[in-house]
Amino acid sequence: MMLAVEELLDEVLIPEGELQTRIKELGRDISADYAGKDLLLICILRGGVMFLTDLMRAISIPHAIEFMAVSSYGAGARTSSGQVRITLDLGTSIEDRNVLLVEDIIDSGNTISSVLELLKARKPRSLKVCTLLDKPERRETEVPIHYRGFSIPNKFVFGYGLDLDELYRNLPFIGVVRPGAFDGVD
Repeated sequence: MMLAVEELLDEVLIPEGELQTRIKELGRDISADYAGKDLLLICILRGGVMFLTDLMRAISIPHAIEFMAVSSYGAGARTSSGQVRITLDLGTSIEDRNVLLVEDIIDSGNTISSVLELLKARKPRSLKVCTLLDKPERRETEVPIHYRGFSIPNKFVFGYGLDLDELYRNLPFIGVVRPGAFDGVD
């Protein structure tokens, strides 16, 4: 059963304008830090797509993009299984390249830590992390975050690429799920 956004939304945590302003700031910082360098953005699918698209437009220097799909969730699950699987690997070599991993959200740190270990083994020149959202309260594994959009409280969020059961990624803001919104919903 699909619920209307209004039935799910407890609050808008980060409005569209605030998101776009911060992404432009990140783009300026990344452009300055990587000026004159070979930059490859690797987006973790699917949640990172909206962030990547806007971030790419905010980066003023030439850069390439690549995609990975990683799963630590079972089908239809709302919590991580802890088992990280690469479901789509890179189509190009990252050896001796400056890699910026673009992620939608880092909470426990377990998934991104596994991805970083995998990518480090492929010998990039540099490997850094850019995340739109960081939930430090949930951290189980420390992860070096070089570019952070927002630190957020430990709330269940959705929108702007983050899904609820694969839906609502298209929302232009980050919202908090209303407590009890899924009670009795399969």
